[in-house]
Amino acid sequence: MKDIKFLKVIVFTNSLVPLALMFWDWLHNRLGANPLEFVQRTTGMLTLIFLLLGLTITPLRKLTGFNLLIQVRRMTGLYAFFYGALHLLTYVWFDKFFALQEMVADTFSRPFILVGMFSFLLMVPLAVTSTNKMIKRLGGKRWSRLHKAVYAVAIGGVLHYYLIVKADTSLPLAFAFVLALLLGYRLLVNHLDEGKAKPLSIAPQSRR
Repeated sequence: MKDIKFLKVIVFTNSLVPLALMFWDWLHNRLGANPLEFVQRTTGMLTLIFLLLGLTITPLRKLTGFNLLIQVRRMTGLYAFFYGALHLLTYVWFDKFFALQEMVADTFSRPFILVGMFSFLLMVPLAVTSTNKMIKRLGGKRWSRLHKAVYAVAIGGVLHYYLIVKADTSLPLAFAFVLALLLGYRLLVNHLDEGKAKPLSIAPQSRR
């Protein structure tokens, strides 16, 4: 129990470090010539990083046998939502000044914003149902099916990042590569599990 609490404290505090560093740099005017762009880009990348970290926990736990990792999977997902919300807030507040009509027009005129908005909206029910009470209310199977939407969220997030970048696409492609590995691992494991679950059919011996 103490190991679990210590691990959660470590993950919780370290996940706030990037935000603390951004705040420190803002206080000391170190966010560059365009602070808004820096904050938008950084919070967007942090959202993707935490999404991928959350998806990494299951294969890492199975490969290493370090089962305590499962205790922080929901926390990484919530931090992905947290930084995603900050990413959206910088757009809604500082870019559009809460002008709803402009945001709607902008969303449907620029594909990367549409993909980003859709991905964030998919994250909302995942964040809302992340508590133990919601797991019990929904039931384990329904909760698990719902939270498989995180795969679509991650794909949408990577696509959103790729569509934003106009010149050097190396970073979004790197995120796409890592995501492909994580999803490919799951497809392979599911395929192997299905193969093991199939009963062996024994053909009847022919009579001579």
